[in-house]
Amino acid sequence: MRIVFMGTPDFAVCVLQGLIDQYKDSIVGVVSQPDKLVGRHQVLTNTPVKELALKYQIPVLQPVKIREEYQGVLDLKPDIIITCAYGQIIPKEILDYPKYGCINVHASLLPKYRGGAPIHKAIIDGCDKTGVTIMYMDVGMDTGDMISQREIPILDEDNLESVHDKLSVLGRDLLLETLPHIIDGTASRTVQNHEEATFAYNIKREEEHIDFTKNSKAIFNLIRGLSPIPCANAILDGNEMKIYSCKIDPKSRLGECGEIVDVTKEGIVVKTGDGGIVLTEIKPFGKKKMDASSYVNGVGKNNLLGKVFQ
Repeated sequence: MRIVFMGTPDFAVCVLQGLIDQYKDSIVGVVSQPDKLVGRHQVLTNTPVKELALKYQIPVLQPVKIREEYQGVLDLKPDIIITCAYGQIIPKEILDYPKYGCINVHASLLPKYRGGAPIHKAIIDGCDKTGVTIMYMDVGMDTGDMISQREIPILDEDNLESVHDKLSVLGRDLLLETLPHIIDGTASRTVQNHEEATFAYNIKREEEHIDFTKNSKAIFNLIRGLSPIPCANAILDGNEMKIYSCKIDPKSRLGECGEIVDVTKEGIVVKTGDGGIVLTEIKPFGKKKMDASSYVNGVGKNNLLGKVFQ
């Protein structure tokens, strides 16, 4: 059997590694997004999936526009194509080619959270669970028939990074369990209920900004749903501060929404729409990430009290 894998970011690396461990000799190619310039010095950097493929000497294709540059994929003569967080809409010419179809590993419990940021949105929306869906691909965005699903709880101590890592492993394991059934024709096929669909489009820059007029739970979910990348932010003294972690303050707080109303050993207490939130890990403008208590020690408690985040 000839397998082509299509994926780009860290999330897909664990899935590809699982395929390599079990089907190394069957993987005839990997397709990933073009390399990008990264960091202050703009160094051209391989995608995480490409890096893993090169380690195992698997040929890599990186079309700029897969809708126009799909012939290289067809030339690999895949019997099955497996995608995971590839990052481009795959054209019908590719979808129709493989004998066993194009299979996608999607990080949500479809039909919930179709799109490119399902993990972020599940946490931001306060969901108590999420999961992985293995599905057949069609021309729509995550609209194809479902083959298998598995769920995990989202805990209060979770953030984007921890849920991402759990789902990556879950996706690997579920794919490897499901793949033999796809190949021998015993896989189930369930049409999605499109009326129940929700969408998780890529996070926009303005969505990263904290609105302290919202309730504490909503702010708590936003911060952990964006941590550690791209990270929620707020403006203090005209400069952006990134917020990596926080706790809900159980006390009733007076003051203007966004106002620093207290400083405790846990961190900086900010007034919200229904109480307070304690900022515990931050990155002030021009500085490294640090505990909020360390920042307070440097700036001084009295210099913070009464200031308002914008």
